[in-house]
Amino acid sequence: MPLSHHSRAPFKLLLALFAAILMTNASAQTLTFKDLLDRTPRPAPAHKVTYGAHADQYAELWLPETSGALLPVVVLIHGGCWRADLPGPELVAFLSQAIAQNGVAVWSVTYRRVGTKAENFSPYPDTFLDVAAAADKLREIAPRYKLDLNRVITTGHSAGGHLALWLAARPKIASTSSLYSAAPLPVKATVGIAALADLQYAKSASAHACGADTVDLLINTKERKDAAYLDTSVTPLLPLGLPQTLISGVYDGIVAPAHALRYRERAKAKGETVTLLTLDDSGHFELIAPWTAPGARVVESIANSVKGLK
Repeated sequence: MPLSHHSRAPFKLLLALFAAILMTNASAQTLTFKDLLDRTPRPAPAHKVTYGAHADQYAELWLPETSGALLPVVVLIHGGCWRADLPGPELVAFLSQAIAQNGVAVWSVTYRRVGTKAENFSPYPDTFLDVAAAADKLREIAPRYKLDLNRVITTGHSAGGHLALWLAARPKIASTSSLYSAAPLPVKATVGIAALADLQYAKSASAHACGADTVDLLINTKERKDAAYLDTSVTPLLPLGLPQTLISGVYDGIVAPAHALRYRERAKAKGETVTLLTLDDSGHFELIAPWTAPGARVVESIANSVKGLK
């Protein structure tokens, strides 16, 4: 039956309210990575330290302005879909600075990625070995910069969140793997920011953002088949045996909160508890923009993880 003039008025009001809600939600995720790159002045690290010969084998060391004591360390890994054609540690410069202002050292790592032009380079195992080597480099520089390697946590954004969790999972990698290390740097806690921790799920769920073949290229599924996930994805390595926090933006269209929810359920099935923090008014890049409310919450969560270390 057609709507009368009087019945259409409330209907139009509902449509207007719905449109307003959509506009509010859209405004909650307005940042792009270009906004972070274009923001000035961009802070600079205290030191840049190489851990290999390639131009992408280095890490930035961010230090608090003053400290007389041993510093806990946050190993921070940038995202960018594991791809060399996307930004590197410059994307998390503001986040690095904000974390360091909480009285900790930040070790912001970059690494060779899918698409890197280098002789004999292959994302598997080299991307993973780069991240591992960068973390282990801390043993060498710790005395010089008064770093407390008994208080190390890892964190990262998006693809970097996957690698941060993977660093925490290194002790679980089988000795038959090319990624095995007999004595990986001990990690006491990990915080994944929009983390793509389950590569098998991320392969399809984030293909719209990262590319349909990126995960396959990263872990060489062409030759390694399903075994490719066993030492590269974090979910097959559960339980990790350490505190884990996953942070999501409720409006994140690149790494939806479902990633964190699925990971938590798989951890729960292994007898492990994972803390989830889903932030309102946040898309993907607000999470690494500390001048926004969601970004400030991320910094607070990382700082709290450091404070919780024994």
